[in-house]
Amino acid sequence: MLTASGAAAAAEKTKRVFLLEQFFLKNGTQPARLHEYLSKGPLPAVGRIHSGPIIALEALVAAHMPQVALIYGFESVTQMFSLRPKLAGDKNLIGTFEAWERGEEQPYESCSISLLEATDYCPEVKADAERKTPRIFELRTYHSPTWRQLAALHERFAGSEIAIFHRSGVHPILYTSTIIGQQMPNLTYLIPFDNLTHREKAWAAFGADPEWVKVRKESIDKHGQISSVMQMSLWRAAPYSPIK
Repeated sequence: MLTASGAAAAAEKTKRVFLLEQFFLKNGTQPARLHEYLSKGPLPAVGRIHSGPIIALEALVAAHMPQVALIYGFESVTQMFSLRPKLAGDKNLIGTFEAWERGEEQPYESCSISLLEATDYCPEVKADAERKTPRIFELRTYHSPTWRQLAALHERFAGSEIAIFHRSGVHPILYTSTIIGQQMPNLTYLIPFDNLTHREKAWAAFGADPEWVKVRKESIDKHGQISSVMQMSLWRAAPYSPIK
């Protein structure tokens, strides 16, 4: 079993890590207040001192709604932890945070944080400066029964699966394994689509691809069911998200 200290040590050896922060809300004033806080406080503050990718997402279809998710990209765990003391001295962030917490209603119901390790085949996550219209994002997590089977899942992705993705119109911008979080071991990846119609056509093309049918069967015959549970949610980029 991988301990928290072991996970942190493992992550430090990787090129990049991502912090996934999820806010679980209730209908009422919480969503609007959270969006106002994020757009005026944390995201501008982080952007002033950190050049890594940031994605702010609002759930369209998820197990808990309303929900907002933030994904921050870092070159290492050390870089991630170095950010906190720098933010602690940001007066604008402190004032915005205090105003958010002073509201009549609690700011959120609960939140969770996961540390994700970029895979060797994960592309660079970059903002599209020309994009004005927010995209739809699909967040998928594939839970594997064992670490051995997770390795086989990564092997399949890095082999034929990504090539089949791309010719089908599925272009993930993020591939990771969770090293601190829930449903471990797993592979978590994020796919942008222009709209829901684009998503439907792309996944239909992928599912019907003859090579994918062959690759999937060969994978199961060799390793068993290497992805036993799938979690899927749909999001839209928040208007203030640096990556849309």
